[in-house]
Amino acid sequence: MSGWVKKRFWAQAEVCPAEGGFTVTLDGRSVKTPGKAVLVVPTAAVAELIAAEFQAQAEVLDPNAMPITRAANSAIDKVRVARAEVTELITAYGDSDLVCYRADGPEGLIAREAQAWDPLVDWTAHRYGQRPVVRTGIVHVPQPPALLASLRADVEALSVFELTAFHDLVSMTGSLIIGLAVLDQVAPPEALWDASRIDEDWQVEQWGSDEIAEALTAGRKQTFLDAARLYFALQG
Repeated sequence: MSGWVKKRFWAQAEVCPAEGGFTVTLDGRSVKTPGKAVLVVPTAAVAELIAAEFQAQAEVLDPNAMPITRAANSAIDKVRVARAEVTELITAYGDSDLVCYRADGPEGLIAREAQAWDPLVDWTAHRYGQRPVVRTGIVHVPQPPALLASLRADVEALSVFELTAFHDLVSMTGSLIIGLAVLDQVAPPEALWDASRIDEDWQVEQWGSDEIAEALTAGRKQTFLDAARLYFALQG
């Protein structure tokens, strides 16, 4: 639609075929992005998710309850015109990937990181033919150029909508490898989210948490899971 309104004005949200894919209509009127483009998505599955978000809205609208709609708007209005910049931003994570930097203690944390992250390193080595460099500590060690080139090639092959979803998979976890593992269905998204939280969960166990931190973590997790939902809906 042409901008977020405060009150619901439609009775029925429906999916309709459109040039280039599918759109959603509200009482017969096509939804538009904030940039005034008709909201057209590549698959019926994504359009159904968007229609469901509109249909679930109460009298007073809550844009925060419409993550797939927001992502589609972003893909059309922003990522489409800044694809190279978004690709560069995402691929940069590969040279300092979360799963490649390990704690030097205590032993319990070292063991947890190894249990969660070693399989991801093994998968990367198998998938791309180059083993990521794993190190202890936070001092940067460059990854093999051939590996980085292969990781970049997979990111560049994503469609605009896939890239939009992938951005959140990577930025919410700090790991290009975890993001790619979601796409390749190496493990369920919930499990891969948990793998990204090894260090933070350890700290919470040692020192406790607070409501603000818990709310921020819950929001990031939901963004990650919504991105996974969008990506798989884009597959058909």
